[in-house]
Amino acid sequence: MSPRSVPPVKIRPWDAGDLWVLRRLLGDPKMMLHLGGAETPEAIEARHTRYLDSDPAKNGLFAIVIDEEPEPVGWVGYWETLWHGELVWECGWHVVPEAQGRGVASSAVRLLLDDARARGTHRFAHAFPAIGNAASNALCRALGFASLGEVDVEYPKGSIMRSNDWRLDLRAGTERRS
Repeated sequence: MSPRSVPPVKIRPWDAGDLWVLRRLLGDPKMMLHLGGAETPEAIEARHTRYLDSDPAKNGLFAIVIDEEPEPVGWVGYWETLWHGELVWECGWHVVPEAQGRGVASSAVRLLLDDARARGTHRFAHAFPAIGNAASNALCRALGFASLGEVDVEYPKGSIMRSNDWRLDLRAGTERRS
């Protein structure tokens, strides 16, 4: 496969066997460089449990898989968040290094946004990548999110992170024109 070809990407609901991918991503200081550093094994297990126990009406949490390969190459998700007095979807993603730079994250986030859009629950999806996370900020721009500027967000819990607020109108282009 050439570096420019995008492999066939799918997302599937998060399941009990996906703990290892969280350990690999969230336990790696390099992968967590823009997110406050590696999480402890206990924090990763607690996150995995939250993913499994989460209310599917208030989020969509998925493993990213390439083609028919059985092992996920990352995760992507959205969850309900109160932002500036409005309920919105907040979304995030993480892809293993060997799958980066091949369009995997872009494809997975597109599928995620289609899922959120189909629910019709909230008009806007937001992403809050750290201002220094060039790849995630570029992904937001490429997918049509609008930059609303820099903001401070709490992540990890108890820490303030300087981020960009990217917003996508999930209903754009879907309203009936008269």
